[in-house]
Amino acid sequence: MNRRLVIDSHEITDESDCFVIAEIGHNHQGDIEKAKELFRVAKECGADAVKLQKRDNRTLFTRELYNKPYEHRNSFGRTYGEHREFLEFGWDEYVELKRYAEEELGITFFATAFDIPSADFLAKLDVPAFKIASGDLRNIPLLKHVAQFGKPMIISTGGGTMEDIRRAYEAIMPINPQLAILQCTASYPAPAEEMNLRVIETLRREFPDVVIGLSDHYNGIAMAVVAYVLGARIIEKHFTLNHTWRGSDHAMSLEPIGMRKMIRDLRRARVALGDGIKRVYPSEEPALQKMGKGLVAARDLPPGHVLTYDDVAIKSPNLGLPPYELDNVVGRRLRRALREDEGIHWEDLA
Repeated sequence: MNRRLVIDSHEITDESDCFVIAEIGHNHQGDIEKAKELFRVAKECGADAVKLQKRDNRTLFTRELYNKPYEHRNSFGRTYGEHREFLEFGWDEYVELKRYAEEELGITFFATAFDIPSADFLAKLDVPAFKIASGDLRNIPLLKHVAQFGKPMIISTGGGTMEDIRRAYEAIMPINPQLAILQCTASYPAPAEEMNLRVIETLRREFPDVVIGLSDHYNGIAMAVVAYVLGARIIEKHFTLNHTWRGSDHAMSLEPIGMRKMIRDLRRARVALGDGIKRVYPSEEPALQKMGKGLVAARDLPPGHVLTYDDVAIKSPNLGLPPYELDNVVGRRLRRALREDEGIHWEDLA
């Protein structure tokens, strides 16, 4: 079965380039101009999409958590609720950011919906896709609610089991088959020994009709390319302009130079994988001529001479017949004289 997902104008298949999402999250620090700058630089780095996070904080959190003191270097408020409200964009900001991304930059824009009111908010905004965070993998009511919008859905699977993933898959697919499933390790950052990238292969076997990807929390760029080789065709990566900015995600986010290199390597990986047919390329010929070896005369030889093993040498550069022809050359008579180190060819032999 051919897996295929279309997000905005991007067709994602096993044969396509990776669809790269720059996860802005709340790295904009509640500043719409900073959000625009993040969008612009992500586009310059080659990202296909930028993504925010949308929460209806009053209904999402318990009163106790909303009012919990939240005073440390990454806080933007005295309580967790104040912190979240400071970072939350409203309708006018989202309209402006969507317009800026789509019309001025030409980059796909969508967001993660953390609750049903936020999902409705994004549906009204007419985003081209919905992201579901790892924390909502078991939130079947939310998954079914988002599925009925009929837009592509991308779900992360950090902290989940295969049973959790299959439950989500079976809830979504009858309503909306436009689904992608991302391997994810829900730690920030994720250590290499817990990335478990072979799960990508497992997901491809278990769900042959959906696109598989990686929500990459590793603090570097190497794992994305490994994931592509294993079959991931969506990569989501946190993005910032400065690791030292205030906020919990900045330290494990890629700065522009890292994002640019990761996307460059992902694009190269697709073409580098090739088609699996071993061939000789024209670009190899100079090296093969210089470093390769051919059969040459071991000394000056007269015409009519019958070649022995002592008459033939194997030397570089590649001037004569390939060395594997040695046994077929010995015992043949020379049609002409050969000087020492002169290449031996079939037309020289009787």
